[in-house]
Amino acid sequence: MDSSLEKCDGNVESKMGLVRPATEDYAQEAVEAIKAGKVIAVPTDTLYGFACDACSVEAVNRIYEIKGRKYTSPLAICVGNVEDIKHFAVTDHLPPGLLDCLLPGPVTVILRRGDSSILEKSLNPGLESIGVRVPDSNFIRVICSGSQSALALTSANLSGQPSSVDIRDFKNLWEHCSYIYDGGVLPSGRAGSTIVDLTKLGMYKILRPGSAKEETIAILERHSLLEDGSAT
Repeated sequence: MDSSLEKCDGNVESKMGLVRPATEDYAQEAVEAIKAGKVIAVPTDTLYGFACDACSVEAVNRIYEIKGRKYTSPLAICVGNVEDIKHFAVTDHLPPGLLDCLLPGPVTVILRRGDSSILEKSLNPGLESIGVRVPDSNFIRVICSGSQSALALTSANLSGQPSSVDIRDFKNLWEHCSYIYDGGVLPSGRAGSTIVDLTKLGMYKILRPGSAKEETIAILERHSLLEDGSAT
């Protein structure tokens, strides 16, 4: 039998990339791809996303090219644990325990980068803030921790097109990824993460309702944050 037609361990290899199950057995492979400056597709707790090393200029630019995304549109980062956030963004103005209540979960927090951020200046140039995710998805968090870096993360779709909850939703883009990790059909719908701006002391602003708006507001107000009513 032609070896190119063989399928084993649930893997499918073709000209459109290499599909793997999103299990910890394949996490080290994903880590090595990230360290090599490659782009991979991964499931999160909301949508499928394209991910790469946030400190690799070439890999970040590749994501923009794959999506047809304007370079003026910022990318969020993903880290493995809540305690990692302080290495990339300013958190000391936040109430104790707030981030641990919000994350891991379907929330993107917008924070100031600050002078001590270890992020490359080339990521989202000109912006003093950064969106940070800690998804409630063990697979991507293991990849983050193993890569010892933040991942640049954005939805796996062409810009302006519907987000992906199944790897087949972005099959036309598989060929641009080193690996596509299949976590099945994601149950959260296409709303994506709730985006909340926490850059101001004692204030919050919901920038995108996403899939967890009410739960997020409840946590913010329980920590005595007030809604910022100023214009965006």
